[in-house]
Amino acid sequence: MIGPIEWNVDPEIIKLFGIFPLKYYGLLFLTGIILSYTLVKYMYQTEKVPVKDLEKLSTYLFVGIFAGMRLGHCLFYDFEYFSQHPLEIFLPFQIVDGTWHFTGFTGLASHGGSIGAIIAVFLYVYKYKAPLFWILDRIAMVAPVTGAFIRFGNFMNSEIYGKPTDGNYGVIFVRDDLIARHPTQLYEAFSYLIIFGIVWYLYQKTNLKNRKGVLFGLVIALVFIMRFIIEFYKENQVAFEDAMALNMGQWLSIPFILCGLVLLVFGLRKNKVTA
Repeated sequence: MIGPIEWNVDPEIIKLFGIFPLKYYGLLFLTGIILSYTLVKYMYQTEKVPVKDLEKLSTYLFVGIFAGMRLGHCLFYDFEYFSQHPLEIFLPFQIVDGTWHFTGFTGLASHGGSIGAIIAVFLYVYKYKAPLFWILDRIAMVAPVTGAFIRFGNFMNSEIYGKPTDGNYGVIFVRDDLIARHPTQLYEAFSYLIIFGIVWYLYQKTNLKNRKGVLFGLVIALVFIMRFIIEFYKENQVAFEDAMALNMGQWLSIPFILCGLVLLVFGLRKNKVTA
């Protein structure tokens, strides 16, 4: 039988100008964003909504998602450090002995990104008087695509991996240790792509897209249920999680799951879904 796979990929593709590293993570993150934008653009076009509206919304989302992911990491996972180094929250540099070192943004949290995206949509809706749930439903549909590519990026970085496993499907992340581990990045990535496939089918083949909040609720419930389950196989990201019955990712997932289920139930009760 095939044993554990050894994974020893350099996260850096090339150093631009000999200083700035171009990494697989950033490239895959960008790929996910472009694919998601293309899918939403398709929905705007097929539903006869001006694409210029999406261009405005995209600016709000870009700022909201990035700020949310960064703040989420700093507040939820490393508050002690960043409370002492606040400049490093939004600067891709680390200050060591008074010297600035380019590091990129080394900490991003998906829960924070989700919160940031929702806040961005609310701000956009408030300013432009746009339909809230129409936007949330369609943005939520493509969010798993971006999430999947982020996890592929984590896999290329040999980070956010799982606990040790004796299974033949384990991956040895050579750049960290020589222990076969659950490739939880791939578990998440492929589960998100499956979720996208489900909601895309429902969008195309049923009238769910006309039920306010249903697709949004379905996506956030499914995504964070999968996140909650996969966290059981994942190594804790920070030391303080070792003393917790559930880790930070699981605690942060619970409110999303509950909100998603509430939106889903209320949305389905209002109108019967038809094919």
